[in-house]
Amino acid sequence: MYQRLDGEHWRHIWLVGDLHGCHQRLMQALRERQFDPYQDLLVCVGDLIDRGPESLRCLALLKKRWFKTVRGNHEQMAIDALRFGDMAMWQLNGGSWFSALSEAEQQEALAALRTCAELPYILEIRCGGMVNVIAHADYPAEEYQWEQVVDGESVLWRRDRLNQWLAGKGQRIAGADHFWFGHTPLKARIDKQNQHYIDTGAVFGGELTLVQLQ
Repeated sequence: MYQRLDGEHWRHIWLVGDLHGCHQRLMQALRERQFDPYQDLLVCVGDLIDRGPESLRCLALLKKRWFKTVRGNHEQMAIDALRFGDMAMWQLNGGSWFSALSEAEQQEALAALRTCAELPYILEIRCGGMVNVIAHADYPAEEYQWEQVVDGESVLWRRDRLNQWLAGKGQRIAGADHFWFGHTPLKARIDKQNQHYIDTGAVFGGELTLVQLQ
């Protein structure tokens, strides 16, 4: 469920919000920031696929040495659909691109989605003397602890904490310096205490938010 990275291995570390198939926009954003694939790392908060035009190209990022991601609820929907043979929920939530692929492309997508089944739910990155915790929707505990057992479905889907912040009632999560989440498309990123919500709805015409951690 957890993975840990040490930032000293990279020059710069960038964090990006939900991609949802927006591969071309991502590449443009990286060019603008002079991203160097030999020295830098890009980390995504999950949801590489669905809704946007280039889900397969976003899945291909999993093969890149300069790319890491946590699991998103859309990856999990795809994994479940293919594992149990029930495509309905995935297709209702943007998964129809898979059926439109050629047979060879479907095989490529299947291989990538098998890789998704091994993705961590929670990624810890230590850089600049700080502990950054990345998860798709939430870290469902009041204190972060490495390898603490938490509910995986809540990590992928839960919006309660964000809703509390929007109602002016949120609280800091102990145990780490910063927590980075996606999942909920917002008009602009939200930063509250040590929690940051960076899905700004790129696939719906909003910005694709990138944050430099190092």
